[in-house]
Amino acid sequence: MPALPFISNMRGYRPEWFRLDVTSGLAIAAVGLPSAIAYPALAGLPPEIGIYASIIAVLGYALLGSSRQLVVGPDAGTMTVLAAVLASYGLASTSEAVVASAATAAIVGLLCFLASFLRLGFIANLLSRPILTGFMTGISLSILIGQIGRFTGVKIESDGLFAPIAEIISKVGQIHWPSLILGLALFLLLRLLGRWRPSIPGPLVAVVLATVLSYLFDFKAMGIRVVGTIPSELPWPSIPLPNGVPITDLVVGAVAVLIVSFGSGIVTARSFGAKNKYPVDANRELLGFGGANLASGLFGGFAVTASDSRTAVNDMMGGKTQLAAVVSAIALILTVLFLTEALAILPTPALGAVLASAAISLMDFKTLRELWKVSRIEFLFALISIAGAVGFGVLKGVIVAVCATLLYILMKGMQPRDAQLGRIPGREGFYKLHRYEQAKPVPGMVIYLLQGSLLFFNVEHVRSSIENIFATLAPGTRTFIFDAGAVSYIDSTASVMLDDIRDLAAERGMGFAIVELHSEPLEMLERTGVVARVGEAMIFDDLEAAVKALSSTPNAPA
Repeated sequence: MPALPFISNMRGYRPEWFRLDVTSGLAIAAVGLPSAIAYPALAGLPPEIGIYASIIAVLGYALLGSSRQLVVGPDAGTMTVLAAVLASYGLASTSEAVVASAATAAIVGLLCFLASFLRLGFIANLLSRPILTGFMTGISLSILIGQIGRFTGVKIESDGLFAPIAEIISKVGQIHWPSLILGLALFLLLRLLGRWRPSIPGPLVAVVLATVLSYLFDFKAMGIRVVGTIPSELPWPSIPLPNGVPITDLVVGAVAVLIVSFGSGIVTARSFGAKNKYPVDANRELLGFGGANLASGLFGGFAVTASDSRTAVNDMMGGKTQLAAVVSAIALILTVLFLTEALAILPTPALGAVLASAAISLMDFKTLRELWKVSRIEFLFALISIAGAVGFGVLKGVIVAVCATLLYILMKGMQPRDAQLGRIPGREGFYKLHRYEQAKPVPGMVIYLLQGSLLFFNVEHVRSSIENIFATLAPGTRTFIFDAGAVSYIDSTASVMLDDIRDLAAERGMGFAIVELHSEPLEMLERTGVVARVGEAMIFDDLEAAVKALSSTPNAPA
């Protein structure tokens, strides 16, 4: 993979692609503009910051990203985590929040580069699909509740899921009804367009319609809040240095943002990769996301990730290369230079409608229903993630989601599958006795198969299973064979357990053999002395060879 994929891709550029890339780029800008203006509000940032991020980040990804069609940009989930991170800094003003968000984005970019260098692409799996689905649903509920103030014009001071609802009920007399009617009407329009005309960019329609109505009826004079002045200038690069925020806090906040943004972003990348039949290298994508976030941070933006909506538009319009993203950036630059006066009169309830509709779209109830049907335990972990994001706040919810993932992995590994093997008359090979009624044990032998790594946290479970086998041995059993063909790793605690099983077999006058050890487990057993005590004559590369050799030895060495 070349250092600069964009240059490599452009070397084979075809003239007929140019029209597709230009039209795709304009469509990406049209769809991305509403979210670029609306999403910064989630973190208390001015709207122009979202436009800056949408311009600079796509250029950073275009230069280093491996995907030809992926488009990065603001994301509701990432912005909600960023909002929690900024709140934890205890900043006193919006200008300080702008610098801190830029610093966080830059650090996220540097962490992505470091993770790519260390081949840590597996961090994309820290949030499994069920847990990521639950976490995003929890975030969506938080976003949805957070729009109450924008819809009603009432300042909401409560946090959480139910307290803001109770507060707005107690302040019903303060509701600005024209704002509520406008917000609900635009929200309904967005939902209807999304259901009946998904090819039409609903957020763009809502923003344009709301801006036109604001101009015609002077919404500001009616008491409906508007976005206000947006600077018609582009940012210059600078190193963001927030005052009063320790670097350790910035790094911890950036890690939280990175886990969620890359976790959700790589899902988008892999989804479109599968759809269009090209591989996605998580470590390579870390470089692309690193370039996007570092560029965004240095130019006063915030952390970004892969954008589902922008990438979908690019895919639908037939964009061929990252030139489409570059065109979208140019279109947004022209917007900043020439259309900020129109954006200044955009009513705030329209932003609330865009965010609320995006939150509804993030709630993946279809996946939750599927989880309920296919795996109740995974459904439970999805609920844990929802509860973590809603009950503990978004930032702590990240920790809850990651811990839930690790707990799930631990639970699955604590009870690895095992089986006893035997033969089926007239057939070659070995078969699991519990699955095949016609399979019979090999006379004089127990063949025990373990499927999974043998580690300290599952040693007692495996030991108990083997001891139960010894307790019910058939008369005349001379040899116990441990089939390690499906064991990828054995740690020192497990080595001691295997030595104990060897002793247990010896006490019963039985031989103990190990077959099909992979290189790493073999090295561990050699270092701990288990191989020497078992005896090289009882270590076999092949189960068939072991059964043949031990069957011809009436008294196998114990």
